[in-house]
Amino acid sequence: MNIKKALLRTTMIVATGMVAFVGTAMAQANTVQVGGCRSNLANYPTIQAAVTAAPAGGTVDVCPGTYPEQVAIAQQLTIIGITSGTNDAAVIVPPTSGMVQSGTDINGNPVYAQIFVSNVPAGVTLSHLIVDGTGNNVAGCGNLLEGIYYQDASGVITDDVVRNQYQTDFTDFGGCQNGLAINVESNNSSPAITISNNYVSSYQKNGITASGPSTASFGPSVTIQGNYVVGLAATAMNWIPNAPAGENGIQVGFGASGKIASNNVIDDIWESDTSSDTGDAASGILVYASTGITVSGNIVGSTQFGIAIVTGSTLADGAVVTGNKVFGTQLFDAIDLCSNGDEAQGNFLYGNAESGVHADSTCGSTGTGATIKGNVISGSCAGVLNGGGGAVGSNTYLNDTHTVLSGNSCPVSAGGTAIKQAASAQKSQSRPRPSPFIPGGKK
Repeated sequence: MNIKKALLRTTMIVATGMVAFVGTAMAQANTVQVGGCRSNLANYPTIQAAVTAAPAGGTVDVCPGTYPEQVAIAQQLTIIGITSGTNDAAVIVPPTSGMVQSGTDINGNPVYAQIFVSNVPAGVTLSHLIVDGTGNNVAGCGNLLEGIYYQDASGVITDDVVRNQYQTDFTDFGGCQNGLAINVESNNSSPAITISNNYVSSYQKNGITASGPSTASFGPSVTIQGNYVVGLAATAMNWIPNAPAGENGIQVGFGASGKIASNNVIDDIWESDTSSDTGDAASGILVYASTGITVSGNIVGSTQFGIAIVTGSTLADGAVVTGNKVFGTQLFDAIDLCSNGDEAQGNFLYGNAESGVHADSTCGSTGTGATIKGNVISGSCAGVLNGGGGAVGSNTYLNDTHTVLSGNSCPVSAGGTAIKQAASAQKSQSRPRPSPFIPGGKK
């Protein structure tokens, strides 16, 4: 009996070992590398060559190094930067001769993308990569520069760095609606995409963007969570001769759906903006023409609008804006509700130029049905601007010139800084400007 048990145990151990060996062998067979830092995998000289050689559903390990290329992906894959020794930076930069057109976006505009993922419903994962647009040589407002671009594809974009997505031809830089660090779009489906824990900086137009077609009510379903997004304009004034476009740190619009949660967004400013030209203002988080979006737990600072919910070509109703911290807006509101049936609850809003929360009626028949309660608002011209007749519940007001004001602007007599006075005196149809790109358009 003991002998039988011993034999059975030995057989089970051998079988388990064989399964583990087969599993490891299969995983290795589905994995290729670029950069040559792993001795047990097939090696390719470029990321594009490895992507082409990898089987569908496989993995491309990218060794530390600098890769001057553009990458096109049209099948289910995982592309991941790996560590080798003490090195941990897999950096994709433009080809030395500059970037070439990758394709067109869903509106037919030419796209110059460093990574272009197209028509992959099964999903592509990009992880642990640095995508740097320095030296892109993309010129003209008619050409759309992008770092990571998903078109009609699902997947995950996580733990990446995407930076310097601006035109290096400064004659075209000023005001061109161009330079999207991470952009996900869908024209005929609603793919699910998670964009998480990335560091995004120095973009010309938008940090993270999710859009459907401008005339439809569908688009990608996105979870944008835990990212750190830093605009270009705060530093660009010192070394770029032309002002950048009106930046948006994170934008969900044109039929896209989902949630924007626990991100940190700062320094989105259109340097040339004034209160007499407010239709081009920058924003930290912009929801434009998409309904039912949840914006929660974000920290937004040093922008022109903090969080803006805006009805455009279609409605942006039913947004839930809760648990956010917004501080130091320049010119305008911490939370602007320029749509209907929105909720602003439990937010902490400190030192913002115009109001803490604005039920805004300047986007048409908007600002109605808003619920504004449980917010802490300090140091604003108005705690709440109630232009649309929203339901204002109990909020905590600290050091606000006015607690609640009817209308869409603070009076000049409210005092405060020159920026506040200018905004209050001349504010009219002041909206952030969204992407998608408008051919030939600026600001």
